[in-house]
Amino acid sequence: MTHGQALCTLAFRMQLFPGQAEEYQRRHAAIWPELKTALLDAGIVEYRIFHDDHDDALFAVLYCRQPDRLAELPSLPVMQQWWAHMADIMETQPDLSPVQVGLHSMFVLSTGEGPPCAS
Repeated sequence: MTHGQALCTLAFRMQLFPGQAEEYQRRHAAIWPELKTALLDAGIVEYRIFHDDHDDALFAVLYCRQPDRLAELPSLPVMQQWWAHMADIMETQPDLSPVQVGLHSMFVLSTGEGPPCAS
């Protein structure tokens, strides 16, 4: 992450269908270049997704410079195409976006790069 700039931190939970962790990881290893560009253009500077082997839950943490720009992502065709690409292996909303449950910050040890976003 970059030092000296205020960053917003967002965290959320998603859910894979049982037995889909390997496929999820395979698809993300081959993330489409245009999707990567869209995420970076939205101000994301780091995005990490963690998997819980016990219940196939995914925990995502992302750091961004401009959280208001994240709201633009769902309208992008590449984002909608990615959601459709992933819908067969994880829980989704009717529009195929992943079901996301916001996580609330309980503890932060920080170097002072900025407060977390309200969730």
